[in-house]
Amino acid sequence: MALDLPQLVRALSEQSTPDTEGGRLRLPTERELVARLEISRGALREQLSILEHLGFLDRTQGRGSFLTAPDATFLQLYFDMAGQLGHLTQPQFRSAREILETALAEAAARRATADDVDELRGLVDEMVRATTAGESAVALEADLDFHRRLCEIVGNPVFDLMHEALSHALRSELVDRRELAMRVPLPPGRSLVIDTVHYGIVEAIDGRDGEGARAAMRRHFEVWSSFTDACAHHPSDDAAGC
Repeated sequence: MALDLPQLVRALSEQSTPDTEGGRLRLPTERELVARLEISRGALREQLSILEHLGFLDRTQGRGSFLTAPDATFLQLYFDMAGQLGHLTQPQFRSAREILETALAEAAARRATADDVDELRGLVDEMVRATTAGESAVALEADLDFHRRLCEIVGNPVFDLMHEALSHALRSELVDRRELAMRVPLPPGRSLVIDTVHYGIVEAIDGRDGEGARAAMRRHFEVWSSFTDACAHHPSDDAAGC
């Protein structure tokens, strides 16, 4: 009997037993699975290898095989392949991320603690500091951490997976945009607007203003887009012109 992957996962979960140590589902031996599922050993091994590669199966020599929940790697792989094959485009990834981040900002305004707000504000401070010092890689990581922290505050694992996968798909674009922005000379005492615009998101979250947080996040993306697009067309202009 041939089983597709969803059918196989369902059948494997029914045949598995809870592991007393890690709480995962332990699979029977290959011999037992072949007999119970009426599938050839070759077909079973091929499909188990696919599940392992996608992160749904953990096989450890001497301990056995376990069903497990994957991290974002399998979605990242899908997005990578779909992008390379032309089924998904960078504008589509960008639009999906903006929709997700806007919803996350609103939800974070309802859930954030005072400590969460302090951490978010500290990450924006680090963006500003790193950009001023010309440390583009540090500024980028602080930026990514800021948005990742919003997702953690909301605490929904579905959003966690989507956020990590979308950030992965857009990482090279984010690197290019930030490096482009950092090449623009700033007047003395001025901070890069694409960093400071994050403060509006923090203030709305601090005020438990969900609609304000949505608006501030939308403003963040509008500033990012207009600033970097203008600078790409006029690289010699100063920061105010961009």
